[in-house]
Amino acid sequence: MARLSVLDQSPVRSGATPADAIRETLALARRCDELGYTRYWLAEHHSTPALAGSAPEVLIGQVAAVTSGIRVGSGGVMLQHYSPLKVAESFRVLETLYPGRIDLGIGRAPGSDQLTARALGGPGMPEFFPKQVEDLVAFVHGELPPEHPFATVRAMPTGPTAPELWLLGSSDQSAALAAHFGAAFSFAHFINAAGGAEITRAYAREFKPSPWLATPQASAAVFVVCAESHDVAERLAQSRDLFIARLYTGRGGRYPTVAEAEAHEYTPWERQIVEHARGRRVAGTPDECRERLEALARDYGVDEIVVVTITETAETRRRSYELLAEAFGLPRRSR
Repeated sequence: MARLSVLDQSPVRSGATPADAIRETLALARRCDELGYTRYWLAEHHSTPALAGSAPEVLIGQVAAVTSGIRVGSGGVMLQHYSPLKVAESFRVLETLYPGRIDLGIGRAPGSDQLTARALGGPGMPEFFPKQVEDLVAFVHGELPPEHPFATVRAMPTGPTAPELWLLGSSDQSAALAAHFGAAFSFAHFINAAGGAEITRAYAREFKPSPWLATPQASAAVFVVCAESHDVAERLAQSRDLFIARLYTGRGGRYPTVAEAEAHEYTPWERQIVEHARGRRVAGTPDECRERLEALARDYGVDEIVVVTITETAETRRRSYELLAEAFGLPRRSR
């Protein structure tokens, strides 16, 4: 495995504010750029108290402005809410500002509850998604077919380069679309580990080369907590246990502290949720994390792991990324 990347959900912690979360995103991006990570992706979530990143297309420009070598993109834009033309134009502006550094990651999920999804507008129907992807690809590359009703419409600004297109998913549907359209694919192992390796390998088998991607390109996104000792890593990961238990039982709130997680009396149902979620995360020392992530990369047949890390403080989160970079020997970038 050659590459590590970052998916940042801009967490809002207990006792902190969304503004704190956005400032942390910028600071962490600068550090991960120095550490040698390949990409820095910004997530999209709506009406979610624990996650501040509702507009990756805005944050991408800010992150790219304070970094120099790392690729920056969306992980991802929830296309069902938007016009393909508008998304194409937003990312063509970003590509013009930062040529060769922008990734356009597209997701099928709403990134919200159903009421919020309706408030966001857009088609909002899964059956429209393949057509939206088809139109988005055409607008991004300026290649709408002559018979298309919008054939004369151009996504501006035009230019010699285009954002790198990724489809993101936790099932086989986005993988099949990525293979069909000749796009890259990232599987969200941190959301659903079941069948991920088989789905990602099927994507590679079924991939159809496109003018912008000649061979399949895939990654797996994994939740990781890395610390100097195994016990510390496991303790820090308890915050996610409580966050997942609340999320899956329909309760909101900020991202909890370890103390809150340790004080929480889990119901039997919550315990089942937590135990299941632990099966798709990695927590341990640098050597333990490297071993687990390399094994996952081999299983998935990928050479890139996208790391999702949230801990109770910005310091322990940053340190987790630093330890991983050291463990994998990532080449440092000078600023």
